[in-house]
Amino acid sequence: METQCNFFLRRMANDNVAVRFNNVSFEYGPHKPILTEACFALRRGAKITLMGQNGAGKSTMLELISGALQPTDGTIYVDPELKVAYAKQVIPRDLMPLTVREFFAKYFFGKDYELDRRIDAVLEVVNLRASKEKLAASFSGGQQARLLLASALIQDPDLLILDEPTNNLDKAGIEHLTQFLISYDKTCIVISHDADFLNMFTDGVLYLDIFTHKVHQYVGDYYVVVAEIAEQMEKEKRKNTQYEKEIMANKEKANFFANKGGKMRLVARKMRLKAAEMEEAKVDVRREDKAIRNFEIPSQAGIIGEIISVSSLTIVKNYERAEKKVRVSLKKNEHLLLSGPNGIGKTTLLESLASGKAQGAKISEQVRVGYYRQDFSTLNFENTVFEALSKVMREKDEERLRSIAAGFLLTKEMVYAKIGSLSEGQKGLVAFAQLVLLEPGLLILDEPTNHINFRHLPVIAAALDKYKGAMILVSHVGEFVEQIRIDEILDLEK
Repeated sequence: METQCNFFLRRMANDNVAVRFNNVSFEYGPHKPILTEACFALRRGAKITLMGQNGAGKSTMLELISGALQPTDGTIYVDPELKVAYAKQVIPRDLMPLTVREFFAKYFFGKDYELDRRIDAVLEVVNLRASKEKLAASFSGGQQARLLLASALIQDPDLLILDEPTNNLDKAGIEHLTQFLISYDKTCIVISHDADFLNMFTDGVLYLDIFTHKVHQYVGDYYVVVAEIAEQMEKEKRKNTQYEKEIMANKEKANFFANKGGKMRLVARKMRLKAAEMEEAKVDVRREDKAIRNFEIPSQAGIIGEIISVSSLTIVKNYERAEKKVRVSLKKNEHLLLSGPNGIGKTTLLESLASGKAQGAKISEQVRVGYYRQDFSTLNFENTVFEALSKVMREKDEERLRSIAAGFLLTKEMVYAKIGSLSEGQKGLVAFAQLVLLEPGLLILDEPTNHINFRHLPVIAAALDKYKGAMILVSHVGEFVEQIRIDEILDLEK
């Protein structure tokens, strides 16, 4: 008998298919399945969103499409006439020391003498001015996001794959990227947690279920699909509730007739069979992506008076550095929002503050600083999750460590995994768990929404809103910032 998957793919066999998964399974090991018999097809010119919880395997799916990984079972077809380019979430660490020219040379396959001209062209598309001698590591997070998109565009792809392209981008950068994708007339697959951004150009969704490892395909814009998924889940729950009532009634009748003896036992047997059939008919309800548990970041006890003061700082405007006088003083329970466009120097400032090397800034002695860095470079990727959490605890308490980890969806198995093997979103959850265990007096947060599942964001915002220590926050996500108490805004552009 022909499977539903094969029937669906056979119907599309003669269409203009760009990508086809035929019963594809993939696992990193016997206890770490990512995909189970995934089956879908994408037509040329489609603009598709890939949805799923942090750690579900979305980036793995993109690597399977790009050919960087091979399936454990099943087949993947990518039209051989299509040129595929994949812009990852972050610039690989080994490319950070390269100049702009050296960085793009890794992705350009044309004539050497054409490289500079092509670099100029793609940098203009992504709205980034940069010297070709500037190091990739010296760019801000938002500028690095533009470099990643440009590194894909310089390959002149027919299939463009973007993994969290809005991370670190300011409002202007997101608007520019949105307009580019609206006018882009080739096939595009995007992972993003920015719902408004996705809804502007998406015409279909692939949903990767972290619980069943199945892929579900939907047609329509982002909000329509999300509503359809919610409605389908509600229908499945109602159907199962009805089945459960009938199953219970049949079991009760079966027990009643079984006690009567004689021919009534045959009736009881039929009742039990009917109940068993209904159990089989129950739908495997798609579970909602889990949100992290509500949490609190305890502030350091015993701190009195000023925690941090800043009298001057360096900004970058029109590609030139400038020293600016400011008056910032934060005590306990005071929250500062640091704002400004990409490239003005926010990340550099936060890094210098967290390291205690900022000229014109002073952090009071004995204050513990909790620093959430957008690229997670404060995490040792060779450490296990257990080691990363344990090292920030002043008093070792394994039971508390495991309880906090579980609240951030870091499972028993994951606790002993290396940080480097986690998804970017899971690394972010490890970083938040560290902050809880550290109990800082000063919290410095650089784009804490990057890579994080949108279901977690209200929980994180609530924790930051209630934080009783001093806090400095950088975030371009207005909806997130609006949920947090902000006492002062320092706009570096003004």
